[in-house]
Amino acid sequence: MPLEAPRLDDRSFEDLVLEARRRIPLYTPEWTDHNLSDPGITLIELFSWLIDIMLYRLNRVPERHYIKFMELLGMRLRDPQPAKTEVTFWLSAPQAIDVTIPLGTEISTTRTENNPATIFSADETFTVHVPTLAAVLSSRPAQRTGESRSYQSQNLRSLEVGFTGFPAFANPPQVGDAMYFGFNEDLSRHILGMDFDVDIAAGAGVDPTQPPYVWEALSKVEPIEWTAAELNVDNTKALNQPGVLSVHLPRMVQGRISDMSAYWLRVRLIDPPPGIPKYRNPPVIRRVRVGSWGCTLDASHSARVVGEAIGRSDGTPGQRFNLTSTPILPRLQDETVLVRLSNTEEELWTEVPDFGSSSPDDRHFVLDGSTGEIRFGPALPQRDGTVKRYGAIPRQGALMVFTRYRHGGGIIGNMQPRALNVLKSGLPYVDRVANRHSANGGLDAENLEDAKMRVPGHLRTLDRAVTAADFEYLALQAATGAIQRVHALQPPTINTGEVKVLIVPRVNKSGEFIAPDELALPDDIRDSVHRFLDDRRLISTRLDVLPPAYFWLLTRIRIRISSFANPDTVIAQAKTRLFDYFSPTVGGADGKGWTFGRTVYVSDAISALQGVPGIEVIRSVELFPVTWDGQGKPVIGEATPEIKLVAHGVIASYQHDVKQDV
Repeated sequence: MPLEAPRLDDRSFEDLVLEARRRIPLYTPEWTDHNLSDPGITLIELFSWLIDIMLYRLNRVPERHYIKFMELLGMRLRDPQPAKTEVTFWLSAPQAIDVTIPLGTEISTTRTENNPATIFSADETFTVHVPTLAAVLSSRPAQRTGESRSYQSQNLRSLEVGFTGFPAFANPPQVGDAMYFGFNEDLSRHILGMDFDVDIAAGAGVDPTQPPYVWEALSKVEPIEWTAAELNVDNTKALNQPGVLSVHLPRMVQGRISDMSAYWLRVRLIDPPPGIPKYRNPPVIRRVRVGSWGCTLDASHSARVVGEAIGRSDGTPGQRFNLTSTPILPRLQDETVLVRLSNTEEELWTEVPDFGSSSPDDRHFVLDGSTGEIRFGPALPQRDGTVKRYGAIPRQGALMVFTRYRHGGGIIGNMQPRALNVLKSGLPYVDRVANRHSANGGLDAENLEDAKMRVPGHLRTLDRAVTAADFEYLALQAATGAIQRVHALQPPTINTGEVKVLIVPRVNKSGEFIAPDELALPDDIRDSVHRFLDDRRLISTRLDVLPPAYFWLLTRIRIRISSFANPDTVIAQAKTRLFDYFSPTVGGADGKGWTFGRTVYVSDAISALQGVPGIEVIRSVELFPVTWDGQGKPVIGEATPEIKLVAHGVIASYQHDVKQDV
């Protein structure tokens, strides 16, 4: 049975007025007019109202004790979390020199009359390099049956001039043939522009609007892995006419191909879908010129303040100062207090969560991110009459400056693609900016009621991970805002001492398809959770932090719709309901995500559609498992009455084919 905070005085305003009116005959029997228009009754109601306010403040005493108890446990309200995204900077033209995008470059949404601009800032300093070709390789036809594919190096000087041409692929072209471009510079996350001069219509047989090739960059050496590059512009008509082509490059690594070391980009022939033609003859390349069109870098919802003076020290313990802009985001390594003792002497101080372990010489301070308050160590009297200082005191008269800090965060930063389109910081050679993908992960500061809900878990774990529930609770504390679900698995045999922590990242989507890359667990989140749990696990526990195994599902459902309902609306609501029900984030009957390891049955789809208005009869339901090939394409399996999941598996929706049965 839950404990309830007592009301120290449960009398209400009406009770106080009624009690005072009952005492009138006892103390003033000559007062006989008790109507509301009587001035005496008005005074009674006034004083009852004042007493009611006093009782309200009195009844808040147990809540204040609760808050102080939380502070004694070391609990603090969680700071807001900034949304993160990737922002693309397009140059006005390819430059002959490197262009640098500084750390903290600000980008924002368009300011309107009703909505202020939402500001993001670059999380890193990025240099847009001038690319230089180190090598160009083309596929060479096999000389005999069974011979492995080989490549022929092209003359770079001839490519610059364009006198002679070379076939990009073998003749006849085969699936897997590729043309390689090696660069001396690391072009990770660059926008690479390529100006081709080709023989017109040499690559006969293809549909120029649907070329059967993909662009890929070398992203790993051992074993070799290639990551798809996003095509931006392609005016070459499948390399059949002179034109410009540009791609957004992923992260690249240096590797060796055909005994040449470079950063490699390739265009590889693929087996197109049915109905799309292939090359009969390879395209012929005469000239290639390359240039950098821009870059893509990480940005977060924050504005930066550099070198804010917070005041001068008066030499007393327990001093408090306030930063101007709030809320303050979690501090980075170079964001701290600088105490300027003189023009040549400065001290960097260290932020700590509390002063419990601070000695009198430790240059420590505490910062409350929600209010922006900075506190320095107090001095407290001891039992023997002495005074002990917890932390050093800034020298009297010293100027205190906060080197830099970031403020912002909150759900307002979660926005759609292309919303960030204003460059607030003036940069030479930069023409425009945009976020090509949505910004996610923004969370508001924690409120008091949510913090109270964490108290039982905090007391249960005491910052130690022993049981599966401990690992789940602490993992959520390690990456607040970045994790949507956590599930800890412990083998039945206790002697193994192994724990697998499965993490589903936060995805701000519902009622629609969630792509596999959106459910991928970022390395930085996995590493931070692993480090946090590794410090709190038992020494005999083997810990592994990894994403769950996602089992993808396609349903084919035929329904009969009421004649009084709009068929398009009913089908749209049914699909939304199915996407939400078969979801790793908001699925299941409780809306907290599909249960790990639970088998999916046909009856689950029927149960999900029960509450959709307008459906009279569910005629048929079919379940199809979906897998993904190496090129990121879905492979749909045979219909099955159930889809079994492993213990570390969870269901995810690929598509739901819902139609009216006529």
